[in-house]
Amino acid sequence: MLVSTGVTIRFGKRVLFEDVNIRFGKGNCYGIIGANGAGKSTFLKVLSGEIEPSKGEVTHDKTERLSVLKQDHFAFEDYKVLDTVIMGNEQLYRIMKEKEEIYAKPDFSEEDGMKAAKLEEKFAELDGWNAESDAATLLNDLGILSDLHDKYMKEIEAKDKVKVLLAQSLFGNPDILLLDEPTNDLDLKTINWLQEFLINFENTVIVVSHDRYFLNKVCTHIADVDFGKITVYPGNYDFWYESSQLALRQAKDANKKKEEKIKELQEFIARFSANASKSKQATSRKKSLEKIELEEIKPSNRKYPYVDFKPDREPGKEILKVENITKTVNGEKILDNISFTVKSNDKIAFLADNELAKTVLFQIISGEIEPDSGTITWGTTISNAYFPKDNNYLFTQDASITDWLRQYSKDPDETYVRGFLGRMLFSGEEALKNVKVLSGGEKVRCVLSKLMLSGANFLIFDEPTNHLDMESITSVNEAMVKFKGNILFTSHDHQLTQTVANRIIDIKIDKVIDKECTYNEYLEIE
Repeated sequence: MLVSTGVTIRFGKRVLFEDVNIRFGKGNCYGIIGANGAGKSTFLKVLSGEIEPSKGEVTHDKTERLSVLKQDHFAFEDYKVLDTVIMGNEQLYRIMKEKEEIYAKPDFSEEDGMKAAKLEEKFAELDGWNAESDAATLLNDLGILSDLHDKYMKEIEAKDKVKVLLAQSLFGNPDILLLDEPTNDLDLKTINWLQEFLINFENTVIVVSHDRYFLNKVCTHIADVDFGKITVYPGNYDFWYESSQLALRQAKDANKKKEEKIKELQEFIARFSANASKSKQATSRKKSLEKIELEEIKPSNRKYPYVDFKPDREPGKEILKVENITKTVNGEKILDNISFTVKSNDKIAFLADNELAKTVLFQIISGEIEPDSGTITWGTTISNAYFPKDNNYLFTQDASITDWLRQYSKDPDETYVRGFLGRMLFSGEEALKNVKVLSGGEKVRCVLSKLMLSGANFLIFDEPTNHLDMESITSVNEAMVKFKGNILFTSHDHQLTQTVANRIIDIKIDKVIDKECTYNEYLEIE
C-alpha cells in the first residue's frame, strides 16, 4: 500500500496543494485529474520518490515493487529492446547481469560458484527464467513484433519506443504502477489493449490522463487536484464530474442560506439595538451572528475556453468529392487511389493503419500539398479551414498573440481581437506574449481561434486535442458536436470520436472501409 501523509508542495510562495492524506489501496486504479499546472505530474513524482515534498511524507511497504512509466524516450538508446523491458524490474535485471559477468570469468573460483548459486536462487524467486518470454509477450501484445526485440532502442522508430517504455513499466507484475499520460502517442488498438490490461490488473495503479474515455474505463477512484488540495472520489471520471458539481452547488447553497440569515440578523440588530425592550434579543442575535461562518470556496484552477465555430453561410448540396488520390512519401506509398464523397451533415472520423496516411490526406484536401494523382473537387458554397497536427510552421513570425491573430480576423480592431482572445484564456498581458515562446497547448488555442474567425463551413481537424487539458478538450468536443457544417477529423480521444462522428472512414493497407455509423458501432462490427 502507498500512503501520502500530510504532503504539501510549495514553489516559492505558490502552494500547489497542502496536507494531502491518501491511502492508495491494492486492486484500485486512481485517476489523477486537474487543470494544466495544478500539480498532477508533480504529485506523481512525489509518490515515486523522484522529488521530495515541501512537507509530509510518502511511504510504502519496502517489499513492494514500484514501477514508473519513463518519460525520456531516448534514455535507453544503447540497450536492446528486450533488455529495456526487463529493466522494468531493476533487481531482476541487475541479477541477470551479475550472473553473466560471473559465468564469463576465465578464472571461475569456488567463491564465484557460491555467489552464483545465491544469485540463481534469487533469480528463480523473481521468476527470472520466464523473464525473456514474458517481456516478448508484452512487446508482441503492444505491436512490437519479434524482429525488433533484439534491435537496439536507437534503431527503432519513436512510436515504437513509446510502446517499449510502456512495456517496461508493466513488466513483472509491479505492486504499484505509476503512469503519466500513458495513452499519449499510442494508436487506438494499443490504447484498447492497455485499457483491458489495467482493468484486469490486480495491484495498485495511479494514472495521470486527459483521456476521459480511458479514465471512465479503468478507474475505480478519481483524485482531483484543485482548490489547493487533492480530493479522492470513488468511481470513474463521469461519477467524479457529477459528484464534484453537486458538492460545489451544495457549498454555494449553504453559503447563500448563511448569507440570508446574516442579513436577517443584521437587520434585526440595526432596528432594535437602541430599543430597551428588545435590547436583550438584539444582544442574543449579535452572538448568533458571530457564530455563523461562511464556508471558504476557493477559486478553481479549471478554466474552460469559449470554443464555438460559426459558419458564415450554409453549405449547399455539393460539398466535397475526393477521387483516386494517390501519394508517395519518401519512397513509400501512403495513399493508394483513395475516393469518397462528403454529403450534407457528414462529420467523418478517419482511422488508418498508417498514422501518416491521415495527415497526408488532410494536407492534400486542405491544399497544403499536391497529390501524385487524383482530384479534389469542392462545392461552390464551401469554405474550408484546416487544423494541422504539427502547427509550428504557423508561429515563425516575431509577433504578439494579438498581432498574430489580427491577420486572420475580418475585424482587425485590437479591442475586438483581444476580447476574442480573452474568451480563449489569453487575458490581459497574456495576449501580448510572443508567439515564438508559446507552449503546445497555447498554440492549439491560437489555431482554434484562427478557425473560429474563419467563418468556414467545412472544418478539417488533425488531432485537435493534442496538448490540451481536459477542460479545453471538453470545450472543443462540445463545439464540434454543435457545429452546423461538415467536419473531417482524426483523434485519439475516444469520447470525442464517439460523440462527433456519424461516419467512419478507415484506411487499411489493402482497402478503405467506409461506414455510416458511430465509432463504437464501428468497433463492434470491425
